[in-house]
Amino acid sequence: MPSHRKPRTRIRTAAPAVGITTAALASVSLLAQSAGAAPGRPKPTVEEVQRKVDDLYRQAGTATESYNRAKEATDDQREKVDGLLDEVARGTARLNDTRRVLGNYAAEQYRTGGMASTVTLMLADDPQAFFDRNHLMKQLTGREEQALRDFETERAGIAKKRADATRGLERLTASQEALRAGKKDVQTKLAAARTLLGTLTAQEKARLAALEEKKQEEARRKAAELAARQEAARKAAEAAKAAEAAKKPPTVPGTGTGTPSASTKAAKALAFARAQIGKPYVWGATGPSSYDCSGLTQAAWKAAGVDLPRTTWDQVKVGTRVATAELRPGDLVFFYDDISHVGMYIGNGMMIHAPKPGAYVREESIYYMPIYGSVRPA
Repeated sequence: MPSHRKPRTRIRTAAPAVGITTAALASVSLLAQSAGAAPGRPKPTVEEVQRKVDDLYRQAGTATESYNRAKEATDDQREKVDGLLDEVARGTARLNDTRRVLGNYAAEQYRTGGMASTVTLMLADDPQAFFDRNHLMKQLTGREEQALRDFETERAGIAKKRADATRGLERLTASQEALRAGKKDVQTKLAAARTLLGTLTAQEKARLAALEEKKQEEARRKAAELAARQEAARKAAEAAKAAEAAKKPPTVPGTGTGTPSASTKAAKALAFARAQIGKPYVWGATGPSSYDCSGLTQAAWKAAGVDLPRTTWDQVKVGTRVATAELRPGDLVFFYDDISHVGMYIGNGMMIHAPKPGAYVREESIYYMPIYGSVRPA
């Protein structure tokens, strides 16, 4: 009986290696040379370096989501191919069993003086030709005819599965190529950012840190304003609810269905996210020791019993869209026009997210980055 062995190909999420494409190298080299006071070129300001580094990290985030999507497609395709190859192996075993039965029938015909042509056609590569001859069909018993039909059906099915497996392997190869390209793209962006930061002097790095703190302060100020508006809206809603309740007679509370409420699920997701604070950002990671942005939100909501897709581009399509002013703890907030980053809202204008390489899962104002939109998964 033929044996079948599954492919052993495995994709590992490795730490980014330094590797810069020609375009990225040219961009970084230009700033690096000017940072080193290249003749005829003004040295870029720290603000320009900050904008360039931020942009490179944002591009790396986009590339990470592309990598995540390619990895998901690769894993799915590998699973499908493995399943098809398993089916081919099982079908081949059944085909061989049927072939042996046909061989026994042929041997029996030979011993009883059956027609030699019947034996030949029985074991031919194209048993259908046997049925095209009515005078030979008359030589078969019911069980022999059924065995031949089973043989033909099984063989046709295996041929189709083999063709499907071949096409699946071609798609798997394409997915693996996309995965490698995505990995290289992420590594390129991160290497470019590190190279650019390496051109700064100690004084310039201190200036860069001060600019970052100023950016954080502005984001926290906007978060406080949102928190005040949300608190005012909450109090107004409670007052309106209390006034409405006062107009109605008391009702007997129901027993409920025992199904967890949306707020309960959100609380579980948020508790999981809080427990991950301090763990490092690693692009392509889904836990438990490290995460990228969408890997964290996916894992958090999974802990609450809700399955989210892998990438930010797919997570933004799940659930109900909500306005920023109506955000509740557990909601997902997406950032940038290309939807390349996501965080989990925790209230008071703040979120928990896995920011970028070199940083750790932390709380931060949702206004630290430009908001694209928000959704409520459950």
